[in-house]
Amino acid sequence: MPPTLASLVHHSALKLTVRAGEDRLDAPVRWAHASELADPVPYMEGGELLLITALKLDAEDREAMRRYVKRLAGAGVVGLGFAVGVHYDDIPEALVEAAREEGLPLLEVPRRTPFLAISKAVSAAIAADQYRAVTAGFAAQRELTRHTLTDGPEGLLAALASQVDGWAALYDASGSVVAAAPDWAGRRAARLTAEVTRLRERPAPASSVVAGPENEDRVELHSLGTGRRPRAALAVGTASAPGTAERYAVHSAVALLTLTTERSRSLHAAEQRIGAAVLRMLLAGEPDHARAVAGDLYGGLLDAPFRIIVAETGAAPAARAQGEANGDALASLAEVAESAAARSGEAVLVVPEGDRLVVLAADGGTVVSACRDHAAAREAARRTDDDLVVGLSAPAGPIAASAAYKQAEQALSVARRRGRVLVEHEQMAAGSVLPLLADDAVKAFADGLLRALRDHDATGRGDLVASLRAWLSRHGQWDAAAADLGVHRHTLRYRMRRVEEILGRSLDDPDVRMELWLALKATSADTG
Repeated sequence: MPPTLASLVHHSALKLTVRAGEDRLDAPVRWAHASELADPVPYMEGGELLLITALKLDAEDREAMRRYVKRLAGAGVVGLGFAVGVHYDDIPEALVEAAREEGLPLLEVPRRTPFLAISKAVSAAIAADQYRAVTAGFAAQRELTRHTLTDGPEGLLAALASQVDGWAALYDASGSVVAAAPDWAGRRAARLTAEVTRLRERPAPASSVVAGPENEDRVELHSLGTGRRPRAALAVGTASAPGTAERYAVHSAVALLTLTTERSRSLHAAEQRIGAAVLRMLLAGEPDHARAVAGDLYGGLLDAPFRIIVAETGAAPAARAQGEANGDALASLAEVAESAAARSGEAVLVVPEGDRLVVLAADGGTVVSACRDHAAAREAARRTDDDLVVGLSAPAGPIAASAAYKQAEQALSVARRRGRVLVEHEQMAAGSVLPLLADDAVKAFADGLLRALRDHDATGRGDLVASLRAWLSRHGQWDAAAADLGVHRHTLRYRMRRVEEILGRSLDDPDVRMELWLALKATSADTG
């Protein structure tokens, strides 16, 4: 602890006597300073023990002493030392009364105790306190390092919480709590996720101080990692601001966790390279080779039913290449997948491919659910800065990995066309093909195919387009279609022959009938 007025009073060599402010002797002393100025306040910083002989003070003037003491107290001076036997044989009663009224400790300094002795005592005590703090800090650093090497991040957090007499928590890249110490701190740390997310949006290294949930404590947040996007964050909760030794412990923890994070980043990059090779083998129809390369890295993921997620940014390639927001969108989805896997213990294969991200995850697992939730949240927030689009395949096994990849690509294409963030392959199969006809290329084909019939109808020589629609909708049943149109079936037969003549195609060909029906749907007002 730093020196206090009480420790100076109990210093056997100084022989100081307390004349006022006995109940405030526990105040720490930052420095001892001698000044005979009538107003030394402009030169005070707060926390000083001011030493005087009253050379330039009328120490017997009660009103002057009240003003003098009040200014000292207002400036943060923690005590006043008065040397007796120099200009006054005793401390004037006016000064004693003023000090008592203001509650400012007043110490009588005997003639045989020079001010220099007091200054040296304060300086020595401060130096000793700093030495103790540095020594304790190095000891804390050794202890934290030992726990990190033997017990990993969990052991480090437990040691740090003990060092600061508080709690500590580690967050992953998505802002979720990975570990906390003591055990009860996990719930408290989870309520700071929004603050951690804001911290991660700032360039690393970054830190902030926030009030704990319901103002329970003071919490320091520190980003971890050296990259542009922090990989993790540390929270340290204490009842008050940490002292010097505690500060050493926190900084040591940040350094150790950063090293651990960067080592994890290197391992993660190597794992992604292996994952890319495994994915290429799966897509090439070589599941046995893929298993041999993966080894135990992905557990049973390559054998159980899995889904493939393909994500891109919805902007055109040229637009995607010019901004960082798109990379952030894909990186954010990758973090969601990896964090969900880490929390649940699932295996996941995440492969960045330039402006595309591929994720292979267990069907029905936490990772797929987390990616769905992430996409739903972005769609609800109407995020348009990066236009993330995601396609999700149906469940597949290793032999059908290539087909699953194509399913995900098809779903992604539909998501982009519909302005959606996520489309699943099952939704395409269970839904209607009609929304796909909204594509401009399909409309252009349909307009070209039907233009000759529309031009004919525009001359007033018949209603071939409406007749064709009625005939196709009735599956070629002449009587039913003619009844819908309100014409004789011979009239309808004549019109269908005119359709064949104008288009140069036979309506007996099922492919022709299909193309005409889709063209009619693509150009109708009801296509949507």
